[in-house]
Amino acid sequence: MSASENKALVQRIMDARAQRDHGPFRAAMADDFVWRIIGSTAWSGTYNGKADVIARLLEPLYAQFKAPSRIVPSRILADGDHVVVQCDGDATTLSGEQYANTYCLVIRVEDGMLRELTEYCDTALIDRVLPPPPGRGPAVTA
Repeated sequence: MSASENKALVQRIMDARAQRDHGPFRAAMADDFVWRIIGSTAWSGTYNGKADVIARLLEPLYAQFKAPSRIVPSRILADGDHVVVQCDGDATTLSGEQYANTYCLVIRVEDGMLRELTEYCDTALIDRVLPPPPGRGPAVTA
């Protein structure tokens, strides 16, 4: 696919995410999809494979929110098989705290499927608002 086709795919996914619809994103993940979250939070690390991403990242994360999270892009850039998205999230935790993170997502697309995503975000906000996922302790601190 061309850079413009990759950008259009990601734009459609982000348009749905802005409406709190996670379906197109999940559908576009390849079975061997890899998601990396930078930093040293309890949520940081590498999630390998669509099943792992859903089980260890998305399900525990979304279980902490009162309603599906919303992510609104402000800029989408494409170069070859990479698409970069600047976006702002919006969610409310079950405890009533606002979780409004700012993200830069670097996504690799291959054959119309999402293959890799590297997430850069406000890790201090993650530490402050989100409890660790099941089976993982608090963030690593120096």
